[in-house]
Amino acid sequence: MDIIIETAPSKQKQNDTLSATPQAHPPTLGVFHFRHTPWPHTPWPCALGRGGIRADKREGDEASPAGTWPLRQVWYRPDRWQKPDTKLPIRAIAKTDGWSDDPKDTAYNRVIRRPHAFHCETLWRDDRLYDVFIELGYNDDPPIAGKGSAIFLHLATEDYAPTQGCAALAPEHMRLLLPHLTQAMTLTFR
Repeated sequence: MDIIIETAPSKQKQNDTLSATPQAHPPTLGVFHFRHTPWPHTPWPCALGRGGIRADKREGDEASPAGTWPLRQVWYRPDRWQKPDTKLPIRAIAKTDGWSDDPKDTAYNRVIRRPHAFHCETLWRDDRLYDVFIELGYNDDPPIAGKGSAIFLHLATEDYAPTQGCAALAPEHMRLLLPHLTQAMTLTFR
């Protein structure tokens, strides 16, 4: 286990400021740990799925999937983020890129080109959440329809709002993390 994301206690230290905001149920604020020596930077706050962390992840439940997942590749918007310095494979996001999240689609939990006949998530977003993200190897070898799709480690909102099932870090933390990642590493939700 190289990266561990777990539910945060009800009082979470964020940027040297203690936040007394009570946790939602299920908890949607996590703690991000990077198990790499030497690494003095973590723990960091991170956003979790609105449905918390679940072992029985299903499409649309907005939960982050419990378990250990490989890091597949880094995606980035070349108009907003410099090509990432990382040892992971890198792919620039195109305006037509999407991710199928429709269990009826034979391309379920795969990148697709938009427009697409089935429902899909747009990767070229107006907000900044997908300016850079890490594709996680969840339900992809092979994908099982309805088990969940598009699970990424992406950028968080300023207030660490819950995700739709991913995990999200502050941009400055993502910048620190990317150069240290390799394909031999995993991310664990617990």
